[in-house]
Amino acid sequence: MKNAKKVIRILSWCIFVVYLVALVYFLFFSEQLGRVPSDEYKYSLVPFKEIRRYIFYWHAIGSYYVLLNLLGNVVCFVPFGFVLPVISRNQRKFWKILLLSFLTSLLVELIQLVELIQLVSKVGSCDVDDMLLNTLGGIIGYVLFRFFHRIFFSRKSARQPENKEGQVRDDHV
Repeated sequence: MKNAKKVIRILSWCIFVVYLVALVYFLFFSEQLGRVPSDEYKYSLVPFKEIRRYIFYWHAIGSYYVLLNLLGNVVCFVPFGFVLPVISRNQRKFWKILLLSFLTSLLVELIQLVELIQLVSKVGSCDVDDMLLNTLGGIIGYVLFRFFHRIFFSRKSARQPENKEGQVRDDHV
C-alpha cells in the first residue's frame, strides 16, 4: 500500500507541474484566449463589476466569451484545489486551499498589473473578479478532493481487517 501511495504522490506532482506550466501558458501567452499585445493597460478593482457586465450583456458579448471568461476562470483553478491536497498532507485544510488559491490568483493578477511586465508583453488585465472566480475554482477543486477522498477511504476502511478488539483499523490518515 505504501508503494501505491508513493506512486500516487509522484504522479500527482507530475500532474501538478504540467498543470502549472499550462496555467502560465494560458494566462500569459495563449493567443486563443485573447493574450495578444495591446497598447492599453486594463484593470478592474471593483468587485463583481466584470461578472455583472458579462452576465447582463452576454447577448452582446457572445455566450462563448462569457463562458470562456466566467467559467474558464473557475475551471482553471479546480485542479489547483484538487491536486494540492493530494501532493501535500499539510494542505488538506479548507482554509489553506482557500488562502493558497487566493494568493496564487493574486500573484497572477499582480503580474498582469505590473507595468514592467505589461510593457514587455502587453497582455492580460488585472481584474479582482478573476481573483474571486479563481478562488472559487480552488474551493470547488478542494470539495471534489474531499468527496473522492471520502469515497476511496470509506471503501478501504470497509475492507480493512479488524483488530483484536473487533475494531476496524484506521491507518489511512
